[in-house]
Amino acid sequence: MKENVQSTLGKFKMEKSPYIHRLRWHSPIVKLTFWSFVFLGLILVFFFRPPSSSSPMASDFSRRSLRTSSWGGPAWEKRVRSSAKVRSRNGISVLVTGAAGFVGTHVSAALKRRGDGVLGLDNFNDYYDPALKRARQALLERSGVYIVEGDINDKALLEKLFEVVAFTHVMHLAAQAGVRYAMINPGSYIHSNIAGFISLLEVCKSANPQPAIVWASSSSVYGLNTKVPFSEKDRTDQPASLYAATKKAGEEISHTYNHIYGLSLTGLRFFTVYGPWGRPDMAYFFFTKDILKGKSIQIFEAANHGTVARDFTYIDDIVKGCLAALDTAEKSTGSGGKKKGPAQLRVFNLGNTSPVPVTNLVNILERLLKVKAKRSLMKLPRNGDVQFTHANISLASRELGYKPSTDLQSGLKKFVKWYLSYYGEGKKSA
Repeated sequence: MKENVQSTLGKFKMEKSPYIHRLRWHSPIVKLTFWSFVFLGLILVFFFRPPSSSSPMASDFSRRSLRTSSWGGPAWEKRVRSSAKVRSRNGISVLVTGAAGFVGTHVSAALKRRGDGVLGLDNFNDYYDPALKRARQALLERSGVYIVEGDINDKALLEKLFEVVAFTHVMHLAAQAGVRYAMINPGSYIHSNIAGFISLLEVCKSANPQPAIVWASSSSVYGLNTKVPFSEKDRTDQPASLYAATKKAGEEISHTYNHIYGLSLTGLRFFTVYGPWGRPDMAYFFFTKDILKGKSIQIFEAANHGTVARDFTYIDDIVKGCLAALDTAEKSTGSGGKKKGPAQLRVFNLGNTSPVPVTNLVNILERLLKVKAKRSLMKLPRNGDVQFTHANISLASRELGYKPSTDLQSGLKKFVKWYLSYYGEGKKSA
């Protein structure tokens, strides 16, 4: 969407004329005409002026709009085909949405390394520092992965990508992440996690052949469950955050498109993913930054000094689960938007099965950074955060061969090494 209305629209100014000067206050018609133009000018200024950059709504519009860098043309199509070209004997061709994101970057790189065709798609929004996303983009480009800059709600762009490449699979990782941000900007979650997902599914169901789709759900769907560990058969109708509600909605939407159109869909419930090139809004990341800067870090505790714990899952283990889900995904059964037979529909937990108290996370970071953290204990706020997460991965183990192998100590050691290297040993602001 482009804004064609200029900010100077309201600068209405009549040219001075002796004739008008003589008549303007002596004729009711001239008076009416004059004030009509004045009011018209004010209306144009009020309704069509470009939004102020200081306005939260305007800022969100700019960040979430469908405006993208130019795409199309022979050179662009050639680059898209080259990136998506399969180079191994039994390889697959995968469209990875959210490719400049944390998980998206690692999954794209892993697919490319084994010879699959990979094309990325990302809108590079500023939910967190876009410079980090651009650095990931540069990393992928060096390995031969091209990321198209665009929004998953841009149907014309999606249709063009499927016209240029007959993708066998889609790895859908684009989403508005984070639990607490939903209290600030709820609309972004509807735009990305629901409307965006439907936009993608609409294009996929009409594609011929239809691709198999693997997408990122979340452990957040377990919400206020108290039964642990969380199993795929447990109830997921008590979301504690809007983010969780949109991910739960995604699972129901998947069922609908599978049932009506024969799309093969696999949802992956990620449990607190961490590691190098991670997301700055995650606790382990901003704890590291603040500890190095000597700032106090807030550590939440539940009621009655209860422990807050997370099933931290290292990125390499998540990537293995994602690739296994792609490799075991059956073909969609529809053609041109019409279902031909029953299609595969699955959901898996991808966690580490070893919940760790957040206080232990901080202890490990202190040892690795060789800096004592300034701790501030806070009561767990009612902002969507839950007290604990714990994955039962028996289904993923049986069906995907999923076996996480990285403990939190080892994973954080790799993260800290990357962090100190990327940010210049803490001297460069994160």
